[in-house]
Amino acid sequence: MAESFGGHIERLLQGAAQAAASGRMAEADALFAKAEAEAPQHPLVLNEQAARHLFEGRPEAARDLLETAVKADPGRAHIWLNLASACRALGLPAEEEAAVERVLKLDPRNLRALLQMGTIQERKGDRRAAAAVYRTALQSVPRGVDLPPEMRAHLMDARRLVEANNLDLERFLDGRLQDVRGRYGNRSLRRLDQCMAILLQKQPIYRQQPTFMYFPGLPAIEFYDRAAFPWLDGIEAAAEDIRAEFLTVFAEDAGRLEPYVQGMGASDVWRDLNESRRWSVYYLWKAGVLQAENLARCPKTAKALEAWPQCALPGSGPSAVFSILDAKTRIPPHTGVNNARLICHLPLVVPPGCWFRVGSETREWEPGKAFVFDDTIEHEAWNGSEEPRAVLIFDIWNPYVDEAEREMVAALTAGVGDFYGSLPSYV
Repeated sequence: MAESFGGHIERLLQGAAQAAASGRMAEADALFAKAEAEAPQHPLVLNEQAARHLFEGRPEAARDLLETAVKADPGRAHIWLNLASACRALGLPAEEEAAVERVLKLDPRNLRALLQMGTIQERKGDRRAAAAVYRTALQSVPRGVDLPPEMRAHLMDARRLVEANNLDLERFLDGRLQDVRGRYGNRSLRRLDQCMAILLQKQPIYRQQPTFMYFPGLPAIEFYDRAAFPWLDGIEAAAEDIRAEFLTVFAEDAGRLEPYVQGMGASDVWRDLNESRRWSVYYLWKAGVLQAENLARCPKTAKALEAWPQCALPGSGPSAVFSILDAKTRIPPHTGVNNARLICHLPLVVPPGCWFRVGSETREWEPGKAFVFDDTIEHEAWNGSEEPRAVLIFDIWNPYVDEAEREMVAALTAGVGDFYGSLPSYV
């Protein structure tokens, strides 16, 4: 199909822009001159002429050309943006704002237009409106993009204004909610506090991001209410016996400890811990298989785990391990494999300086005090002490997955394993 005349002009101008970006100015000028000679009233030709006028400090001439261009082709955001720049240089704030509004209607996340609109609001003295626009601008910055220095500086100023506005908003909301909080003083308001922290950009939103299987419709709860798992009482009651058995196998069966991370060298997350005994485990159950010899060494632990409602997933669960994290070792932020299950921790040996984060909440382990969390929400652990840290870890079904769904999830997991011959290493 023959190229249209308009397409031909656009191609000439694109070639001129590419040549200019590569420093081939003679070639760029020649291509632009050809487009200008063939279509002097083409909106893109007028836009390029106007851009040169702006660069040379002649905004009045640029504005005349750009107004002609947007009348001929009102659907090009970058022409409106150049018109906004010309109006700004001419001290025409109303016309500048109208042009920027047209840009944002055509391209709502145009970073330059958002920054310019924020500046307009600041000039008008409306810092709250400016903060709202700047907040959108900051969210629009592509990850890893190398921005021009002047834009980076503008974004830094925008961030400072947004942060100051968030502090003002926080004080305002605290006052507004004071009476409401007072009426519910005996009730936990943790979720409300977290909601406010996200609203005020004090913490990001953490979602379930399983590496293998995502089961829809389950709540994204970081740490579950301990009261929902009364059977943990019996396991906690045996914590001292479990700890004693762990210390025995840790001292006598060091050869049976295995690196927790194995075969994950392709993932950059695990570069430092892959095949490393700095994070090692002593398996009691491994991927659904009882480790009879290891469990026989820990009869009181085995007795306590009789209360454990196992998460049966062929080739994957149940799993129960003594997890040992060496001194001065950090487990990097990562997510688990399947949100249809949850993870239980029973801390056994916890020197000072050991911490655990799930999503936005960081906790210190308490020996003998179990907790349940969703490991498909980003989490990490670190041992800042001079001694190893040890935790009994085991998995359970997510209580929001009913019996029929559990059977189906198990069948799906088994099916994947049968299809590949074994479950992939990330499961």
